[in-house]
Amino acid sequence: MPAPPILWLALAGVLLLLELVGADGDGLLLIGAVAALLLTLVAILAPVLPPLGQLLLYAVLVGTGYAWLRRWSARRQARAIPPSARAELAEVTTAFDANGEGRVRWQGQSWSAQNLAPDQLLPPGAQVTVMGREGTRLQVLPRQESMPGSNGLG
Repeated sequence: MPAPPILWLALAGVLLLLELVGADGDGLLLIGAVAALLLTLVAILAPVLPPLGQLLLYAVLVGTGYAWLRRWSARRQARAIPPSARAELAEVTTAFDANGEGRVRWQGQSWSAQNLAPDQLLPPGAQVTVMGREGTRLQVLPRQESMPGSNGLG
């Protein structure tokens, strides 16, 4: 018995809701939601496709979409953030590791980030200055006045 289209539609809704509330899937949640919406159409237009065939088609769509996204992201050139009257600030949401990698919230969205001064710790809540972007990864520097224990005079 083929899977009813409502199951694919429900999966798409759940994945879109997770993306909306900020779950970090590096694009995989959105790709999965689009693939589930396409499977909803397939389940309506070709109801004879067995559930295993639908699952395989879903896996192929998600895999192809994710591979395309990674390839597209890798081809993007490093871009400097356009200069503005004030520096672009972001807030650390996940502490940066020893390799200088962490997550920040910038312009209302969660971003993967690289600390350009990895010798300085960046705990959650610290303010950083966005210096540039390479693909989907921001390049950030710590702001001295936002560091815990700083008196803001530096």
